[in-house]
Amino acid sequence: MSLDDFCARTQDAPFSWVHADGWQEDARLVASRCDHMPEAALSALLAQETRPRCTLMAHGALVNLRGLGTREDDIGDPLVSIRLWAEEARVISVSYRPLAAIEPVRQQMLRGLIRDPGDLIAALAQQITEALDPEVAELGDGLDDIESALTEYGPAEARRRVSEIRATAIGYRRFIAPQRQALERLSTADAPWLEPDDRLHLQEAADRCARMAEELEAVRERSALAHEELTDLRAEQMNRQALIISVVALVFLPLTFLTGLLGMNVDGIPFAHESWAFWGVVGVCVVMAAGIGGWFAATQWLK
Repeated sequence: MSLDDFCARTQDAPFSWVHADGWQEDARLVASRCDHMPEAALSALLAQETRPRCTLMAHGALVNLRGLGTREDDIGDPLVSIRLWAEEARVISVSYRPLAAIEPVRQQMLRGLIRDPGDLIAALAQQITEALDPEVAELGDGLDDIESALTEYGPAEARRRVSEIRATAIGYRRFIAPQRQALERLSTADAPWLEPDDRLHLQEAADRCARMAEELEAVRERSALAHEELTDLRAEQMNRQALIISVVALVFLPLTFLTGLLGMNVDGIPFAHESWAFWGVVGVCVVMAAGIGGWFAATQWLK
């Protein structure tokens, strides 16, 4: 289908879907030459920074969704955005990064399973939420593993992993929570191209987004508590190490005083010329160290 054929709106036109790369010039060309599209919808369709939303405009609807990308090394937001302008018999979508849900939906359309804009948006919403669900569950499972095996990871490694999980959960929830509202609004929109089964699928996707948002909120709170627990554990370990060092210093402090006093290079040191003097001083030091150590043990300083 040529660009002119697509842009020419007719009453009996078949359903058409054009997906464009936002970085290419043809994305603006296709969107700008479609009649009846409001200028606000055109600007939102080509915007680079978006959040999930559903806005009814004139005879169509502008829908922004977020889902997993196809490349794990993508930089920027953790979820990839797709912008859709839907109206009777056609949909225009634009994305600036590859969205993993596009290919399964494209295959469904080639098999004739998608026949109108409602089918397309519902299929996209279902694919996005189905792919995100195990990712969100994996965040909770990873946090469970860390909480149950702190000694295996070590405080530093555990803190690093908890911070990563918390950052991912915050990034996901930033888009999943408003995506629920967008899907709920679309499911109740007064649009002739939305059939009852489309509304049902959109509501199911919205409910799944709501459950994922609640799970992400729980993961965020649990991550904060786990981080505090790890910080307290690290502080406790440092305090115990400092206590041991203090006890050792207290044991050797009087011994150092004694040996320093007897080591002065002046006349009058008692028993300085006796053959047993050295071992006598050693014996006194051993007795003093044993006495001080026994006192610390009896008072349970090291427990």
